[in-house]
Amino acid sequence: MSSWEKDGFTLSTDKQYLDSNVIHHFLSANSYWAKGISMEKVKKSIEKSSICFGMYEGNPATGEAKQIGFVRAVTDFVRFAWIMDVFVLPEYRGRGLSKWMMETMVEQSELKEVRKMMLCTYDAHGLYEQYGFQTLDDPEIFMERKI
Repeated sequence: MSSWEKDGFTLSTDKQYLDSNVIHHFLSANSYWAKGISMEKVKKSIEKSSICFGMYEGNPATGEAKQIGFVRAVTDFVRFAWIMDVFVLPEYRGRGLSKWMMETMVEQSELKEVRKMMLCTYDAHGLYEQYGFQTLDDPEIFMERKI
């Protein structure tokens, strides 16, 4: 597990510090991609994800921290990573925290050498483009199954 600190904020990959209530509330009430998701499914998604990053005001290792952001990935840490559930709480936006979270994830974490990372977004293309994400070169080779 790793952690990084900057300007009174901490980013940690230690799942024990994650506040499932904060994550569930944001995803179920405020996201367009997981609106209405159950707490049970949020907990399962965290448990089964390869790596999760919690962002905190303060340091969770001291017990004095509030979770303010989150991102998780399913990955083999070599060839592929699927990035999901990226958020910073609205009251903490505009401080560069999303940028710091993405920069840390793609340039300093265990994910930095993953050959291909993918994600979906309707509205944050500008953020992700700063970290090398781009539209698909060959979208016709990708397939999906929805249930």
